Amino acid sequence: MGKTVMYLEMTSADELRPSRSVPNLALHRFDPITPEVYALQARVGAPYGWRSASRTERDWAELQAAHPLRQTWLITHAGEWAGIGNLEPQPDGNVEVVTFGLLPEFVGKGLGGCALTLMLRQAWRTSPGAPTEPVRRVWLHTSSEDHPNALLNYRGRGLRPYGIEAHA
Repeated sequence: MGKTVMYLEMTSADELRPSRSVPNLALHRFDPITPEVYALQARVGAPYGWRSASRTERDWAELQAAHPLRQTWLITHAGEWAGIGNLEPQPDGNVEVVTFGLLPEFVGKGLGGCALTLMLRQAWRTSPGAPTEPVRRVWLHTSSEDHPNALLNYRGRGLRPYGIEAHA
């Protein structure tokens, strides 16, 4: 059986259905060009076969050069790094949630819904282009190889499917 990729979107911040809050869970903007961020993203993605798990420093540098507007957000819980998210402003008022995930030791502890709520709120506050351009759409994709609860979390926060691809 092949991989299925589903694309989901939200076209208004009012569509966000926040999860319950989690004390001491926060987002912090971080410089994406550091070995610590590379290692964190690799650890988050390794269980799901993300390309980040096998990128070299050169691969990371090329990725950053190709996507200079991409923002890195660390998810922290009680001061510890718990996960990572990347947002990328795009033309026409779009903001993509490029990456979102928790470190393996934080999975299954009830943090995912709140962490995603924080990421989506930040996406709606991210300027997609010109400083006065409003965000019109926040989107992401997920795969059948991602965590089994990922799609449920995305849909639970108000993201709705708009496309699907099947890969052999």
